[in-house]
Amino acid sequence: MRKPTTSKPWIEPARRPYRQGVGIMVINGERRIFAGQRLDRFLEAWQMPQGGIDDGEAPLEAALRELEEETGIGRGLVDVLAESRDWLSYDLPADLVDSAWKGRYRGQRQKWFAVRFLGRDSVVNLVTPHQEFGTWRWTSPAELMASIVDFKRPLYELVLQEFASHLDEQ
Repeated sequence: MRKPTTSKPWIEPARRPYRQGVGIMVINGERRIFAGQRLDRFLEAWQMPQGGIDDGEAPLEAALRELEEETGIGRGLVDVLAESRDWLSYDLPADLVDSAWKGRYRGQRQKWFAVRFLGRDSVVNLVTPHQEFGTWRWTSPAELMASIVDFKRPLYELVLQEFASHLDEQ
């Protein structure tokens, strides 16, 4: 009997590990949040920059690398404001769990960072070797929540709660 080409999709999703990753809430001077529109199958889905942690990489280093890879915003153009207290996770829906990341993971477990954007909008460059986003915008928390995929909504609610003080007028 030939095994499927994806990595262990016959294992129940609930028994698969989470992929280790990071997420970045980029906040501009008007306290609005960077959101990018995904290029993949979620054509109407928007999200904050996020990605995996490479072997031997610290979460903050991964976050700054992912931010630059996905948006062109380099580490010199942000101030780190906060790190999530805990690792936050989401599970993939049943129709994606066997195809995303070759079926190896049930979802992602992420460390989140809030950063203040210090540059001009013109430095944002989405055209990268592994382009994730087709377009981007600055958005309010409510607009962000209305435009993300359902399965990430509980995680985004936690991120917004944790970093709320950086979005409020001070």
